Amino acid sequence: MDILPKNKMSEEDIKLNFITPALVAKGWQDKITMETTVQFTKGKINIKGNLVKRDAPKKADYILYINANNPIAIVEAKDNKHMVSYGLQQAMTYAKMMDIPFAYSSNGDGFTEHDFLTGKERHLALNDFPTYNELCDRYKSEANNSAGLTPEESLIMEQPYYTSQTTYTPYYYQRKAINRTVNTIAKGQQRILLVMATGTGKTYTAFQIVYRLLKSGLKKKILYLADRNILVDQSIQQDFKPLEKTIHKINFSKDDPTTITSHEVYFSLYQQLAGKDDPDDEDENAQENTAEKLATLFNKDFFDLIIVDECHRGSAKKDSSWRKILEYFTSATQIGMTATPKETKYVSNIDYFGEPIYTYSLREGIDDGFLAPFKVINIKTNIGEGWRPFKGQLDKNGMEIEDRIYSNSDYDYNIELESRTEEVAREITDYLKSTDRRRERKGRC
Repeated sequence: MDILPKNKMSEEDIKLNFITPALVAKGWQDKITMETTVQFTKGKINIKGNLVKRDAPKKADYILYINANNPIAIVEAKDNKHMVSYGLQQAMTYAKMMDIPFAYSSNGDGFTEHDFLTGKERHLALNDFPTYNELCDRYKSEANNSAGLTPEESLIMEQPYYTSQTTYTPYYYQRKAINRTVNTIAKGQQRILLVMATGTGKTYTAFQIVYRLLKSGLKKKILYLADRNILVDQSIQQDFKPLEKTIHKINFSKDDPTTITSHEVYFSLYQQLAGKDDPDDEDENAQENTAEKLATLFNKDFFDLIIVDECHRGSAKKDSSWRKILEYFTSATQIGMTATPKETKYVSNIDYFGEPIYTYSLREGIDDGFLAPFKVINIKTNIGEGWRPFKGQLDKNGMEIEDRIYSNSDYDYNIELESRTEEVAREITDYLKSTDRRRERKGRC
């Protein structure tokens, strides 16, 4: 059988006959340190009337790995009708999306390399592609502005993710969030903010962060805080289930101070640690007793990592219960995870945790096809025009409601009105009945 001239070959032929052999010859092994034709997005969902169609997903021709879930290079292939460097911009775009330090393009004649660590580019002959050891050594020495990886960074890089037949491989953005977080911790940063849109797997991301830090030995006692029992229980029973033998859910009324310290991962409602029963209770006396309450079970330096789930719900407010807990365990590394970072003149997550080390937005999730597109439906209520309590009106806890006019900016933050919630629920129900009840929809008012 005659072999086609190189300039007549398809892109797949170029990969099969030239690029793949060149990589394998340098020690990159298929399914171990090299993946081919890697689909890393799902393709945006487009809805027109009753028709649903996905865009083509983004695919990388080759991704090379230091080890599982730690990508080091991406190679974009083109047929021989194009220049060697023709696919470099595409490779660089994909590399930026996935936090990959080296990008390459090839047409079968050679390679063009872009090194994100130094900003330099160079051309390589087909047989001069770096070996596995050469590229790993370059990464380790060029990282951190050529200061090199710290021993802690090297340690965490070698610690694999949790894998089993019942867990899925993390999506590229989850892997990016996990790797950035553990690397940032390995560098010694104490306050970390991670922003990921609702529905993109924050709890799974948190689990992999905890797993790698525990198994590497960088962290030994971890506290996971949430403000709803259902969030705590779901996390323990689902994403964190592989660590169930090391997990303890804190219960002040039952916990024995002499045995509680034997666990590795602790879950708690923040209001319980603050000595309160009501999540919305901001009683000053209860807050003043937070440190005293915590001291009955834990020393201030007991935890070396704290994860605050949905930290936008109040943890950064200077006088909040969450802040009291975080300030008590001030020596611990603290990670704030949120879908909607709160920035007002009263509350700032950024002031406390610092700028986000990674943000995966709602728009990115939709564009990548991991989240479904949405339609905003405005619901107008009579209460939306403003609500004022009658003189002496009490809330459900028997406390007198402040006499003033409440507006949209107050609802569900300073005050919750059952009549308003019921009215909105009726509107949403009526809308679902008039369309397709089986479709998932989210109401916002």
